Amino acid sequence: MHTNSLYQEVILDHNRKPRNYGKLDHASHHATGHNPLCGDRLDITLQLEDDQINNIAFQGESCAICKASASMMTAAVKGKSRENAEILIHEFRELATGKLDTNQPHHLGRLTVFSGIRDLPTRVKCAILPWHTLHAALNSLDSASTEADDSAPTLPNHS
Repeated sequence: MHTNSLYQEVILDHNRKPRNYGKLDHASHHATGHNPLCGDRLDITLQLEDDQINNIAFQGESCAICKASASMMTAAVKGKSRENAEILIHEFRELATGKLDTNQPHHLGRLTVFSGIRDLPTRVKCAILPWHTLHAALNSLDSASTEADDSAPTLPNHS
């Protein structure tokens, strides 16, 4: 299957049937993300116990790309340690902005379906918003914005 077709299928599937959609009642961490350019807004709630993400959910109003990214992100980080989640956050951001060489070892797996987003500059922030919001939640920050991209902390490069 052509990469573009696969990308479109994944986006449509996760937009129609988002995984982990909703709100956790007893979340230990929470953050709200906002993309002022397109109006995407989402909330991420998670239960972090012994530095492991035991459960995670998201909800909000967003475009299909943002919703699909959030859906795949929650599935990818559930059960992972905080450190492994931060590695995925860093690698996904690098992938979406065209800085990650997917021919080199990485941890993204199926998330590489988003590699083509780098060719759609106006949509990169849509795909990255859930990841910025997860980073904020993991670090006990109340909110994240795509407009903070340039001032976002650089995450360590783990191989």
